[in-house]
This record gives sequence, structure tokens and C-alpha cells, in this order.
Amino acid sequence: MSEIGPRREQSHQGPAGEQLALLRDAARKRTPPRTWRDAPLAERLPVARVLVDKGLVHLDRYFDYAVPAAMDEEARPGVRVRVRFGAGQRDGRREGGRLINGFVVERRAESDFPGVLAPLAQVLSTEPVLTPELLRLCRSVADRYAGALADVVTLAVPPRMARAERQPSPPPAAPPPPPAPGGWTRYPQGPAFLQALAAGEAPRAVWTALPGPHWPDELARALATTLAAGRGALAVLPDGRAAARLDTALTALVGEGHHVLLTADAGPEVRYRRWLALNRGSVRCVVGTRAAMFAPVRDLGLVAVWDDGDSSHHEDRAPQPHAREVLVLRAVQEGAAALVGGHAQTVEAAQLVETGWARPLAADRPAVRAAAPLVRTVGDEDSARDPAARSARLPSLAWETLRDGLERGPVLVQVPRRGYAPRLACARCRAPARCARCQGPLAAAGPDRPLSCGWCGTEAPGWACAECGESRLRAVVIGARRTAEELGRSFPAVPVRTSGRDHVLDTVPDRPALVVSTPGAEPVPEGPGYAAALLLDGWVLLGRPDLRAGEEALRHWLNAAALVRPHADGGTVVVLAEATLRPVQALVRWDPAGNARRELADRAFLGFPPVSRMAAVSGPPEAVEGLLDTARLPAEAEVLGPVPMPVPEPGRPRRVGDPPPGEQWQRALVRVPPGSGAALAAALKTAQAARLARREGAPARVRIDPADIG
Repeated sequence: MSEIGPRREQSHQGPAGEQLALLRDAARKRTPPRTWRDAPLAERLPVARVLVDKGLVHLDRYFDYAVPAAMDEEARPGVRVRVRFGAGQRDGRREGGRLINGFVVERRAESDFPGVLAPLAQVLSTEPVLTPELLRLCRSVADRYAGALADVVTLAVPPRMARAERQPSPPPAAPPPPPAPGGWTRYPQGPAFLQALAAGEAPRAVWTALPGPHWPDELARALATTLAAGRGALAVLPDGRAAARLDTALTALVGEGHHVLLTADAGPEVRYRRWLALNRGSVRCVVGTRAAMFAPVRDLGLVAVWDDGDSSHHEDRAPQPHAREVLVLRAVQEGAAALVGGHAQTVEAAQLVETGWARPLAADRPAVRAAAPLVRTVGDEDSARDPAARSARLPSLAWETLRDGLERGPVLVQVPRRGYAPRLACARCRAPARCARCQGPLAAAGPDRPLSCGWCGTEAPGWACAECGESRLRAVVIGARRTAEELGRSFPAVPVRTSGRDHVLDTVPDRPALVVSTPGAEPVPEGPGYAAALLLDGWVLLGRPDLRAGEEALRHWLNAAALVRPHADGGTVVVLAEATLRPVQALVRWDPAGNARRELADRAFLGFPPVSRMAAVSGPPEAVEGLLDTARLPAEAEVLGPVPMPVPEPGRPRRVGDPPPGEQWQRALVRVPPGSGAALAAALKTAQAARLARREGAPARVRIDPADIG
């Protein structure tokens, strides 16, 4: 009868079995195992210096490995390898360890390590992906942000796709002919900037683009001019829609084969194939989103970033570099030109102009007035005197603008909050409506849908106010979906389209329609532009407790208003915000550069970034205290805090930088004057590495130039 189940190895019992086991043990003792020291090594440059894939600052150095003779030809600088890391010592030999990935950065004749080197375990690919130029850039970024080199290389070099590496890249195309200046003639210094690019020079400019749909063509002409001069070009844009617009404009200008598009929509294999085309020199121009800031463009002649104030340019992964700062480093290291452009202007861009690193590139006032729409304001006092504003959400001026605009084309309505009614309150006592389970805010997803918690998602169909027992609710904040519903009832014969995080429209046709959008998701009109635009609830953007609230509000407004037709063609923008506020006045005058200069002066007076350099140290109290005590900070450093960090309420989704649930963290800010930023980053990184090496408690989190210092 056969057995049912897994087959087990039969053990040898009795004297015969014992004798067989003794003979086997004796054979093992007589035949020592073959070790890596028995394998011949490469005759020339037998040492490989390897960057291991360990993103820890106390391991932020290179490790030496022996190169077996069988890997001599393949283990070239820049290739991916696998090595044993964390090996122990036994009888003078390094043994064991875990296999991890790494990159060969150098081949050497000797090693500084006094012991016996472990060999390379495997060469994963013969493709040299970590070039010396890219390695130097990654090292500069790691030092600037007090991070580990391995973390930056992870951002710079995409994951390997073997099938893409096996496919040959096309031969490089001949440089295209130089384009005409086109729209750059609208700027007094525009033709001169293109002439400098054509001559192979490295001009640096902060470009305040005129409103309208022409910026993709103008940016494409700058890239094409650089290509025509025989140099490479790189442009980073905040999202895939903007990158697609530039890709279309550049293809129409120079044709296919001169550039690649690097966005997340292409998929990992296609992106890696395009990245390899750049690395191999088959293509010398790239248009893409944030990850393209590290693209290995040969003989780089121009780096450009569009709308650098967009939060999408800020990398969430350690060490959290910003695309603008990375491109500034590349421009300096590789002697390339730099173009920081947008309809708005950030304080950091204004500082580049203020310090003389870049020159302003803007149109004169008559050209601005000819291209911009008419901007009108409705403040709180105006709404209080308006009967229509007291009984409805929109004042009379907004209703009139809607009606007039819909007679001529589509009208854009910008709403700062998404959803239907994201914030609710009791209709009687005005107490916030909260979830009974986690005390999170209740929200309404639609007119016929039950209330649900914005944190834990629990439904609350039978809600009653805990303060007064009332069951009726009122909307404290009205979202984009509720706005679209209300406007649809007011204009039943007009189609209403919505664009937001869940569904973003790329374009809208040039015919009457109401387009309700959240900031940053505004679709591009196919015709000459929107006939009008309403910018609702300005207090939501301006009232955020953030250092950049005014700057961000103005950027969102300018980007939306830039899609509206010029005033001569009837284009009108109405913003619902107090007219006396500085960002509102900058919008009315269409003066983003002036607003950025005044904001920069205020930051300099108060000692705020970017005039001063700042680092945020957060973590458990003992970790923050230990790091600050260990760090040899510059003499002029000023430590602010530490102060307790807000503890996320139970059920609330965690954000980047939040402490773990149930832990009380602290945060300290370290501020230094201009010129001491590198010393601050080096001091914190050295102290962090020393504490990790000695295993002195939980590590603290260090962030240079944090996005939020509130």
C-alpha cells in the first residue's frame, strides 16, 4: 500500500546507519569547502569600490570588494552588482552576509581596507547607469539635504528592466535647425536669451510668462535652440498634462526623434527605455515631471523648470529634494543655462534675481495689459451690502459675469475645496459635526448619500448634535461638486463639467459651458481661452496657517486667470477675496514679480527662508535632544524649540512627517544665515551618523529646507 502525503527521507537506523553518518562527517572534514579566496582575481584593478543600496547616513560611504577574474570585463564603473553586506569574521575571513544591490563607482589597484576583501557576488547588468556626472550630482544633492547618497541614487536611477536593456537604442538624430524667436519677441530680453543659447553660452533667467496659451511654444523654442547648438536640454514640469503640452509643442517644432517624454503614464518599461536612450546619447533632450530632474542628458546646455512653486516639484522620499534646487545645482556643475519660468513667481526665484545669480525675463507693462484679462474683486464688505450675496453664495457681480461670459464661450469656476460638503456644522449651535467613533469631521459626499467621516469612513445616518441635540446640518465649506450642482440648477440649459483629483479634464471645447475645477486641475480651453473666470472662496486659500499661504493663493489665481481671454476680447476674472490684501492687489495689477520681491523683503526682515537656511529636527524628545547636543552646529546657528508636535487624532490618515500613532514627538528648527547652509547640513548629518553608529536610541528625522515650518 502506497503512502499518501509528502514523502519523507528515511533515516538510517542501527549500526549501518551510524557508520554511514561517521563516514560522511569524515569526508566533510577532509575536504574543506571551496571559498572565494580560491577563485582567481582580476589581474588589473582587482578592487571595486561599491555604493551599496543602504540609505543610512552612518553607512554613507563606499565599500571595497574583490573583483573575480570572471567578472573583470563586466564589472565596470557605473554597472549594477550584487554584494554580500554585513558579513562577519571567521578565521580571518569575511563570511555570510545578506545579498544586496549596489553600483560599482570605481576600479582600483589597492584597497584601504586592512582585511581580506569579499568578492562581488554578481554583475546584474553591464549597462553603466551611474555615470560620473550623475554620481557627482547625487553626491551634491545628498550633501545639501543632509541625506544618504544611496537614497538620492535611488531617485536618480530607475529600476532595471532587462528587456529594455536588450533592445538597442536608435542612432542619434542630427541637430535640428534653429527655430525663429516666435513668442519670445514679446519680451524685451527674449531674443537675446535665445541668441546666448544658440552661441553655446549659459544664460540664467527667471521668466515671468505672459498670460495665454503660448508658454509651451515659447519653452519649446528655448529647448530647440539649445538642441540646434549641439547641446542637450532638460525641462521639468509639475504634472503630466503640462508635460504633454510641451511635448506636443516641441514635436511640432523639431519633429520626432529629438526628445523623449518621461512621465508616470508611460509605465516603468517604457520610461526605462527612454531613460536609456538619454544615457546612451541617442536622444539629447527630455521633457518630464519631477523624476526627470536627474535624467542623464549628454552635454547639458539648458535646464528649465516650469511653475516651480507647485508642490509636485517637491520629492516626498528622502532626502526630499526640490526639482528647482537640483536643477540649479546641475546648471552650476555642468555649465548649463537655467530658465525658471511660470505665470507666478516664487520667493526662491526672486532670490535668484536678487542675488544676481539669474536675470529677470519679463514683458513690459503695455504687453502685460494687452495679454491679461480684466480682474475685479468682491470683498466681504461688498458682499455684505449685496442682497444677492446674502441670500446666495455668489454676489451680483459674479452672476453678471457668469451670464455675460456664457454668451461668448466657456466659463471657469475655481473652487478651493473638492467634494460636496467637506465640512458640516450643527444648524442651531454651529458646533462642528464630528464622528462618534473617532471624532473626525463628518462630510456629505452627495445630496442623497449618508454622512460619513472624513478620517475613518464610518457612516453616520442618524447624526444628532452632541451639544444641543439638533439633527439639522449646515455646510461650513462648500466643495466643487456642490458648487457644480448649484450652478447647474441656476443655468439649466448650460452643460456643467467638473475637474478635480478624482477626474481631471485635459481640455474643454470652445462653446458655452460651466467648468468647475479645483486649483491645479483647470482644463485648457481649445479656443482662444475662457470667456470669464470666477475665483471663489479666496479666504480658504489665504487663511491657511502657512508661511506660503499668500504666495500659493496668488499662484493658483494667476494660473487660472492665465487661461482667460485678454481684456480686449472680453475676458474677465472675478475673485472673491478682500481687495486690500497684497496677493489680491498683485492679481489685479498682474504683478507676480513685485509681489515676490516684497515677500522676499519681509522674509529677510524676519529671518525666514529662503533668506535664511533652516533645518527641522523631529522625533522622540530624547532623539531630538541627543542629536542637537551631539551636532557641532555653526557658531551663528539659532535653535528654535523644541516644541511638541501635534498628535494625529485617532482614525485620521497619516501625512508625511506625522509621528507614529500613540507617540509624542518634538520638533526643533535650526536657523542659520546665508552662506552657512552647507555647514548646517554637514553638522547634522555627521551627528546623525555618529548616533546611529553608536546605536544611541531612536533616530531623529532631519529635513533641510522643510516645506512646512508652521
